[in-house]
Amino acid sequence: AVLETLDNGKPIRETRDTDIPLAAAHFFYHAGWADKLEYAGAGAKPKAHGVAAQIIPWNFPLLMLSWKVAPALAAGNTVVLKPAETTPLTALLFAEVCEQAGLPAGVVNIITGDGATGSHLVNHPGVDKIAFTGSTAVGKSIARAIAGTKKVATLELGGKGANIIYDDAPIDQAVEGIVNGIFFNQGHVCCAGSRLFLQENIHDEVLEKLKRRISLLRVGNPLDKNTDVGAINSAAQLARITELAATGDAEGPERWQANCALPEKGFWYRPTIFTGVTQAHRIAREEIFGPVLSVLTFRTPAEAVEKANNTPYGLSAGVWSDKGSKVLWTAQQLRAGVIWSNSFNKFDPASPFGGYKESGWGREGGRHGLAAYLKGGH
Repeated sequence: AVLETLDNGKPIRETRDTDIPLAAAHFFYHAGWADKLEYAGAGAKPKAHGVAAQIIPWNFPLLMLSWKVAPALAAGNTVVLKPAETTPLTALLFAEVCEQAGLPAGVVNIITGDGATGSHLVNHPGVDKIAFTGSTAVGKSIARAIAGTKKVATLELGGKGANIIYDDAPIDQAVEGIVNGIFFNQGHVCCAGSRLFLQENIHDEVLEKLKRRISLLRVGNPLDKNTDVGAINSAAQLARITELAATGDAEGPERWQANCALPEKGFWYRPTIFTGVTQAHRIAREEIFGPVLSVLTFRTPAEAVEKANNTPYGLSAGVWSDKGSKVLWTAQQLRAGVIWSNSFNKFDPASPFGGYKESGWGREGGRHGLAAYLKGGH
């Protein structure tokens, strides 16, 4: 947990209580599938693809590794994995663990490098399966690179998640879900609830409670177990967040930031809310990948769905209401791969994860994610 926090900058409480246990759970879950592959949905006698090239991002280094390596090994593939160039430490430690566990040489291979290294890996003729998590732009370039080849791919790309709060929702519970949805891991989450849709008649009440709650967040040393929001991963990412927030200022929405002290050294950004946001604003359209929340309003469920779906992405959403029928109706209308009911950012190894539209294709996790590492046999 300490190494993951040093690698990434997220609070130790998150790596200790979420990342590490969930990474272990993925290996435990997929180990149970290893002798049951005929039930994975790839045919009666499924076979491994062969060599799986896996490229993971910097926001969840070890967890993303487990999402990809565990099903690949359970299905009988060998793995060549490239971590992000800014967060290679836990992947390299994992390689040592594999060696200590007696895994045969060449079954799991960790290579480090930047985008050029990833490009070489994708284009290598010995690769049969590609699994990538990262930006939509890079995902599109991978799709173009493998077009016309026999390589198969799973792409988990960007998102601009909608968090819809109806006026009959449990407000205090929803406020906690909003905070978790956007400020968990400093907002470095592809499925973050970065667009908050509030029904008009509860807008002021929710914002008042939300600001009060955000004011209590502690930003600072990620190794301090009391820290709520850690460090931004890199100077480049901080510049991206700052640039898009400045665009929000220029386009007219009102900015509110928590009045919290920041450490003098390092990359930090205060939890930020923009109100008065419309669909035309860049901060409502583009993935910021930081602790910045855009607040929009709606009057009817139909309007909420229309606005939530008005995005090139389709990865995640949250729906808050005390009426199950309203939650289910909304979920059926939303074009998102993962939808949470009265919660946000809940994950389980048995549940498939993935999106629609420019959020990628294929699923990771569960039987569907395992089947992606198998080819049919008879």
